Amino acid sequence: MYEIELKVPADLEVVEERLEALGADRTRAVVQVDTYYDAPHRSFPETDEALRIRRESAPDADETTTRITYKGPLLEEESKSREEFETTVGDGETLDAVLTNLGFEPAATVRKERQRYALEEYTITLDAVTDVGEYVEVETDVEDRDALESAREGAVDVLERLGLDADDQVRTSYLGLLLEDAT
Repeated sequence: MYEIELKVPADLEVVEERLEALGADRTRAVVQVDTYYDAPHRSFPETDEALRIRRESAPDADETTTRITYKGPLLEEESKSREEFETTVGDGETLDAVLTNLGFEPAATVRKERQRYALEEYTITLDAVTDVGEYVEVETDVEDRDALESAREGAVDVLERLGLDADDQVRTSYLGLLLEDAT
C-alpha cells in the first residue's frame, strides 16, 4: 500500500468554507496523540523512516483506538508518498513497554486535532497541530506504485480547488516541524 499525501499550511476556517462549497462530506473529528520512536539499530531521521504509536479518540467519546505504524522513506520529491504499514493494537501501554525493552526510545509526541472530509477518492484533513500550526493534508492510497503520479496530480487538483497552492507543500512531517521549532 502506498500513501500519497500533499500537506500545505492554511487557514483552516477558510478551507472549511471552501470544502462545504465544493460539497465535500464532513466525516469525523478526532484527536490524535502520536508517540514517535528512535530505533537502536539505525537512525530513522537519517533513513527518513518513522515508527509511531497513535492513540486516537473522538472529542466527545471515552473510547481510544491505538495503532502502530511504520512509514518507509519518501518515494519521490513531488509529494510525501511512501510505503506504509499500520495495524490496530489492543494495549498501547504494553506495546510501548515492548518497544522500550527492545531498545526503541520515545523521541517526541505530536498532538493533533483533526477534522476529516471526503471529496471523491481523496481524504482532506484539517489539522491543528500543537506547537506547530494549521495545515491541510490531501491524501489517498494506491495499491500499485505505478499509480503514484496520477494520484499525486489528483491531489494537486484538489488543493487548487480549495484555493491552495501545491508549491507551498511541506514535505517535513509534523514530528520534524515540532523538532525544528524546539531547536
